[in-house]
Amino acid sequence: MKILKRFGIALLSVVLLVIGYFIYGLYINPKSPKGAAAYENGDTEIQIRYYRPYKRDRLIFGSQEDGALVPYGMYWRLGANLTTRIKTNKDLAFANRQLPAGSYGLYTYPYADHWVLVVHKNHSGFSASEPDPDGVLMKINIPTQSLEESLEQFTIDFKDQNIRMRWDTTQILIPFSE
Repeated sequence: MKILKRFGIALLSVVLLVIGYFIYGLYINPKSPKGAAAYENGDTEIQIRYYRPYKRDRLIFGSQEDGALVPYGMYWRLGANLTTRIKTNKDLAFANRQLPAGSYGLYTYPYADHWVLVVHKNHSGFSASEPDPDGVLMKINIPTQSLEESLEQFTIDFKDQNIRMRWDTTQILIPFSE
């Protein structure tokens, strides 16, 4: 009986330690801090929540064989830590498709000349693996653009009527309208 009690205490200690480490790494001192982008025009509001990894002298986009952090053709959650979330209070034309008001998860499959952007019904959680295909609302091919200078930290913002995503020497622009 004493052995089971000690085992239970040891197991609980390990579980609490793992949870504490996760909370510390994600919320208290994240290597990829939380970012936000917001757009307001009249009564239209769009908010994006994401996490912002750094380049840190790594190959960001490229082939898996070359050791790219984000290999071409493979799932990427658009940032780090938790699912990148877009929330809109109005229906939008999103890359020439209808996106109803609501909250959605965003992820992508990057390629050298384009990204396949996926809008998903699930907008919460830790998405280290591909979300359930049944929740996919739309897949959109977005051409990539090259930046003249490398951008150290993954950044999402709004420029004109576009959601702009940039990292390293790659940029995509996702047009939207109200």
